[in-house]
Amino acid sequence: MSGSAAVSATPVRPGAGRVLRQLMVRPRSAFALVVIVTMVAAAVLAPWIVPYDPNDQMFDGLSLEGAPLPPSAQFWLGTDLLGRDLFSRLILGTQTSLIIGLLANGIAVMLGAGVGITAGFLGGWVGGILMRFTDLMMAFPALLLAIVLAAIFKPSLLIVAVVIAMVNWVQMARVIYTETRSLAEREFISVQRAMGASTFRILRLHVLPHLLYSIIVFGTLGISTTVLLEATLSYLGVGVQPPTPSWGNIIYENQTYFANAPWLVFFPGLAIVLLALSFNLLGDVLRDALDPKLKGRH
Repeated sequence: MSGSAAVSATPVRPGAGRVLRQLMVRPRSAFALVVIVTMVAAAVLAPWIVPYDPNDQMFDGLSLEGAPLPPSAQFWLGTDLLGRDLFSRLILGTQTSLIIGLLANGIAVMLGAGVGITAGFLGGWVGGILMRFTDLMMAFPALLLAIVLAAIFKPSLLIVAVVIAMVNWVQMARVIYTETRSLAEREFISVQRAMGASTFRILRLHVLPHLLYSIIVFGTLGISTTVLLEATLSYLGVGVQPPTPSWGNIIYENQTYFANAPWLVFFPGLAIVLLALSFNLLGDVLRDALDPKLKGRH
């Protein structure tokens, strides 16, 4: 039994090199990586690559009639209704979206995984209370709950990230709970318990290694959700507040010029779609590469 348990306790997964090769050879994941790397580089290098101060209302940034200028050699993506360079604001908006997306998703992953593992492994009344609370949180519309929380607290990058995490952790908790309950009933876990292994040791050596790839996959997929939710909150006025650039508040500020200056809405909208789509594509490929059993679970 012990030999069988030892074999069962060792998750057979592809190496990092093999996973990376799969990501590079598949067109959709290669496209996603190019977009993500480009946006991350733009966000990191923003102070050195933006041609203008994103909040500078330039005298020559509007037409003689006071209308935004279209894309040109001077203003690559045109200007907004206040004469500010749209390209510079989009680059700074990339910083905002990535910071909030990664921070909010990181908090949601840690909270959701912690609740799921605790409820799934301990079970009993502790697991019941935790999962009933998770079900209660899932019953609230995520966007409505986020709007309420964002309206209560003064919006800032950190507050918006925490608010988004508070409404996004439940999906991770439910997935990890299901995986942990399945593991807790496996033979090799029973053997470890019979041998007197502590709960911490079992979790560290035999449960977490099996859950790591699920956490990576669903964590990657969750970034796109946080990016979309941040843009939605900023568009509704309860997210990142001006003058800090955000793709959502850029669209909100310029939506009245949509008919006459469509670039003001098109470019930030395109950035949101590309980033969210890229993380979704990357997560799908990671799911298939790391654990084919997860295919179709999200």
